[in-house]
Amino acid sequence: MPAQLIQEASKPVFLFFLIALLFRQIRTDAELRALCRQLEEITRGSQIELCAKSRQPRLLALCQTLNCLLKQQRSQQLKYEKAQNQLKQNITSLAHDIRTPLTGAAGYVQLALEWMQDGTGKQQRYLQTALGRMGELGDMLEELFLYTKLTSEDFAPGICDIQVLPLLSDCLVSMYQEMEEKGMAPKVDFASESFCVKADEECLRRIFHNLIRNALLHGTGELVIRQEENRLVFENRICVSQAGTPDMEQVFDRFYKADAARRQGSSGLGLFIVRELAEKMGGSVRAEMDDCRERFRVLLELKECR
Repeated sequence: MPAQLIQEASKPVFLFFLIALLFRQIRTDAELRALCRQLEEITRGSQIELCAKSRQPRLLALCQTLNCLLKQQRSQQLKYEKAQNQLKQNITSLAHDIRTPLTGAAGYVQLALEWMQDGTGKQQRYLQTALGRMGELGDMLEELFLYTKLTSEDFAPGICDIQVLPLLSDCLVSMYQEMEEKGMAPKVDFASESFCVKADEECLRRIFHNLIRNALLHGTGELVIRQEENRLVFENRICVSQAGTPDMEQVFDRFYKADAARRQGSSGLGLFIVRELAEKMGGSVRAEMDDCRERFRVLLELKECR
């Protein structure tokens, strides 16, 4: 009988502890869900500090540890952003400092060429070469300027309806002398001369310029530019002897050059800028090689006017 009485008396105590443990578990689960919601807010950009209403030492320790980690991560992010902004400013300043004397030097070389009508062929050839190198350096500086703009959150192209063929023809005419010197003949094939896309005119002009210049630097023979529905295809044969075969997974990476020795007059930003501008205008771009890995194609897609 005493054992039975003890057993009967212990039942309410056991039930009380069971209810207390259940209540504590429910409160712990609620606190963990609250922490998860706070972490979700932080991942969306909130700067809140984690807090817990519970007085459980382990939960409080968890909050404190997470807050320390978040503080360190925010500090590192601020340092990174500051360093990136400083780098952009340095690139812009450096490019500006170089561009001003470069423009002056190119002007003097051009004047010298005009005054040397009776000069020797060798002298004129040297001056023409110097002028060409200055032009290459000028293009690289312009790409550095554009690169710093593209990496800024404030960059926003002005989208409007652009008729493609006249703009493309204008770019080809402006680079006709370079193409003639390289022996590269352009072939343009448009299914519709009125083909129109939604784009920023200056951005689209820069895309065409970079794609044509990429063909001049790394290609040979005929440059084929054709329209396929809402897509433009730039295709040319590559100079395997001058540079290695391009890696299709890296050609649009910034500063990528197939030529390991980096002999070509290029910044390595041309195709990177093409991709960035295309995507900012709601389009896309990709590259491919033919089965013989002799012909290189860039496929540019933009939103067609309706």
